Amino acid sequence: MTSDPTRSEHADPSPEIFQLFHLEGKCAIVTGAGRGLGQSMANALAQAGAGVAIFDVNRQDADSAAAEIQARGGKAISAQIDVTDSQQVQAGIQLAADAFGGVDILVNNAGVTSRAAFEDLEESDWERVLHVNLGSIYQCSRWVARHLIARQSPGSIINIASISGFVGNRGGNNSHYCATKGGVIALTRSLAVEWAPRHIRVNAIAPGYFVTPMTDRLKNINREFYDELVGRVPLGRFGEGPDLAGAVIYLASQASIFVTGHVLVIDGGYTAW
Repeated sequence: MTSDPTRSEHADPSPEIFQLFHLEGKCAIVTGAGRGLGQSMANALAQAGAGVAIFDVNRQDADSAAAEIQARGGKAISAQIDVTDSQQVQAGIQLAADAFGGVDILVNNAGVTSRAAFEDLEESDWERVLHVNLGSIYQCSRWVARHLIARQSPGSIINIASISGFVGNRGGNNSHYCATKGGVIALTRSLAVEWAPRHIRVNAIAPGYFVTPMTDRLKNINREFYDELVGRVPLGRFGEGPDLAGAVIYLASQASIFVTGHVLVIDGGYTAW
């Protein structure tokens, strides 16, 4: 038998490499996971083997997202949680810990936005966007960190930022949203340093333009501007939910064990020009 000179004796991937990405025995909380990008990330974590707790302010969405994971053979529970409310967050963490034996991963995905020229922005709208986009990370992160510290267990916190934390959104009329995402990036880096001695890693994902109900509305309102934005993405399209799967599994798993304080931009090259 002759050997194949094009094939290395080490060509087959080692199972040990794939084990780095497995999340069997882990519990992940994903906030705002009843639909959209949060649901996509929750699905990815479940497929990697994690038990997933779906937190969403909408009970029907939370239940539906959990049921979808369960129908595919994954492990999931749902809870209607206002992630800006300290008592509700504590109760939700306890629910997840009881279901899966402890919480190991937190994905802070919940967020809101609105559109208004800054000079016309209502104070109530400013406060609402800051309260949800930063207040939810304050509540969920501190209570999950307390849980991990009490268990003397390492953990991974993943904050969903945005390229809007780095650049202004031309035509977006959502400077208050951009301000919160810049805050998410700064908070991620600060907490990474603060909690490193506790073996709690804190990283962020900064998506670019993705297919969401908000971008769908923009397409219907101003198709020309929508097409211009798509044209600015070097890869030629907006992102879709599954495009975040690899990133969230990487940051949640042992594969990124020496990564903390990092912001992983996923934007198809939008911010590269």
